[in-house]
Amino acid sequence: MHFLVTGISGQIGSEAAQSFARLGNVIAADRNVLDLSQPHMLSARLDELKPDVIVNAAAYTTVDRAEDERELAFTVNAESPGIMAQWAAAHGAPFVHLSTDYVFDGSGEMPWREDDVAAPLSVYGASKFAGEQRIRAAAGHHLIVRTSWIYAAHGANFLRTISRLAREKEELKIVADQIGAPTSAAFVATRLTKIVQANMEDLPAAFSRCGGVLHMAATGHTSWHGFASTIVEGLRQRGVILAVRRILPIPSEAYPTKAVRPRNSRLDLTRLRECFEIRPPSWQALLEPEIDGLAPPQT
Repeated sequence: MHFLVTGISGQIGSEAAQSFARLGNVIAADRNVLDLSQPHMLSARLDELKPDVIVNAAAYTTVDRAEDERELAFTVNAESPGIMAQWAAAHGAPFVHLSTDYVFDGSGEMPWREDDVAAPLSVYGASKFAGEQRIRAAAGHHLIVRTSWIYAAHGANFLRTISRLAREKEELKIVADQIGAPTSAAFVATRLTKIVQANMEDLPAAFSRCGGVLHMAATGHTSWHGFASTIVEGLRQRGVILAVRRILPIPSEAYPTKAVRPRNSRLDLTRLRECFEIRPPSWQALLEPEIDGLAPPQT
């Protein structure tokens, strides 16, 4: 079995390339292998690679810059996944695609279900939703996996940013009115692998069973302020010397950004439990090993 994993320089992609290696041969595709900014080249390249299963973790994820680079964001996040899904449909290859909570407008306080109406607030969110639509239109065997607030001990993400700022600054001001479930890249990668492994004999049926769309995140929820405070406390418990003394909660309006973020990023995980018997840990439990990766070893 040949698994093509794209976006291996990113957080989920790098973890997925390692995790899927347990199931078969992994074609680890960075931009040099499969460039989603060049959609006209994708079909021929896929003909050469001949994957049996595609896991597309590649994406344009610079949320604020996407407001100025709309065309590129839609090329990478919508047009190219659509072409890949068409190739997968024509060759009978199951297609797994990573998406985001940003397809929703963040209204209310209830967790978003897979069938709720999408209404993205940003170019990034709109491009990711357009990608979902193109994948559905390809009419192949697909699983669109929406997740939220991804982090890891490597790469560029909130965990590493807070870890750095806490060493440099005495005071941090962190948004406290956006709510979600911080979710480690390792969790997403390993559970995707588990789903594929458990359903290897008939992946199309497994994907159809959940309607082709699945929410995957940690349980519980917090704000960015709560997430930052937990990170700092975890680093202190591990003996990391920090400069920070105060972490102040602020409203979104006090930290203006080009792109509007959803206030409510809670995802309903009922389908994850019922279709695949996966019961995610709490966001706090998932965070612990990642903080271990940032702290120096104890002597």
